[in-house]
Amino acid sequence: MLRHQRHLPHWDTVGQPQFITFRLHGSLPATRAFRREHVATSGKAFAMMDRLLDKGATGPLYLKRPEIAELVVKSLIDSDLRFERCKLHAFVAMPNHVHLLATQLAPFAKWLGPLKGFTANQANKALGLKGGPFWQNESYDHSVRNDEEFLRIQRYIERNPVRAGLAGTPEEFRWSSAGAAWLRPNP
Repeated sequence: MLRHQRHLPHWDTVGQPQFITFRLHGSLPATRAFRREHVATSGKAFAMMDRLLDKGATGPLYLKRPEIAELVVKSLIDSDLRFERCKLHAFVAMPNHVHLLATQLAPFAKWLGPLKGFTANQANKALGLKGGPFWQNESYDHSVRNDEEFLRIQRYIERNPVRAGLAGTPEEFRWSSAGAAWLRPNP
């Protein structure tokens, strides 16, 4: 288990389910800080951040564009099925951030880094953007401790579009594991 420290602690735990969130660069107000003295736990800081992201009041909303959301979702699926870098359990591509529940089969540097790099490159081309970062360089990650927490996180991810007012049910949101029937092969 490797530990990387930037603003947040990161545990690179191959073989263990992880709850991962990454967001578009500039999707939170630059003046918004989640310092320890203001927030009792990292869980509360995450909840505050996620509520702000769900409002989508600041920064780009590139994942609202179907071609960009599809690029990200297909790349997530490829990380699992094609490249076998993770086992994807649940996901959602919101307008400005992505939530994943995945078991790492490779260190972050070999799957999450390349995933973010590839999608940033392709999205920037599709959007006609040059220069500047696409994704915020730091992600939030949390090791899942038990089956109960796994199920709670899975529900949280798949219900995120409903809580944000983007869909009436999880299955209605096309860019999530609950609503991605269009990606599943016909039996």
